Amino acid sequence: MEWFNVGRIVNTHGIRGEVRVLSSTDFEEIRFAPGSKLAVFKKDEKKPIWVTVESSRKHKNFILLTFEGYNNINLVEPFKEGMLKVTKDQLEDDELEENEYYYFEIIGCEVFSEVGDLIGTVSDILETGANDVWEIKASNGKKHYIPYIEDVVKNIDVEEKKITIHVMEGLL
Repeated sequence: MEWFNVGRIVNTHGIRGEVRVLSSTDFEEIRFAPGSKLAVFKKDEKKPIWVTVESSRKHKNFILLTFEGYNNINLVEPFKEGMLKVTKDQLEDDELEENEYYYFEIIGCEVFSEVGDLIGTVSDILETGANDVWEIKASNGKKHYIPYIEDVVKNIDVEEKKITIHVMEGLL
């Protein structure tokens, strides 16, 4: 089964079973909605514990969650430093808009110029205020940074793991 991280439990909060989560998903309103099913992977363990979100609220830079049946700090204490994950099947419920992709779909794609020259492979995605920036690692180890904007990214084929870009002056 393929798993995807949606958050990390960094601590407990209060005594009523709330956990403090550092989110790593763009779909917080779906992932952490009451009734949502999440898999908790305790630190250093490979087998998940399935939980259902009972309540969710924002607090500073965190999301505070409670899980059904876990209404006491002693029950959620073992979850500290654990990861919250979902399966690939659960991702299919997300409504991605046109030209939106999951990071896992983009990372690992080969990037080509419009004339067919291989530039490298997407190795990371950096979030900026305006748009994402893709880190492209060339075969010689050199890194290039490509903005994910219409003027540069011309075609994305996630099935073939191939991206075509327009190489603007000074881009590489």
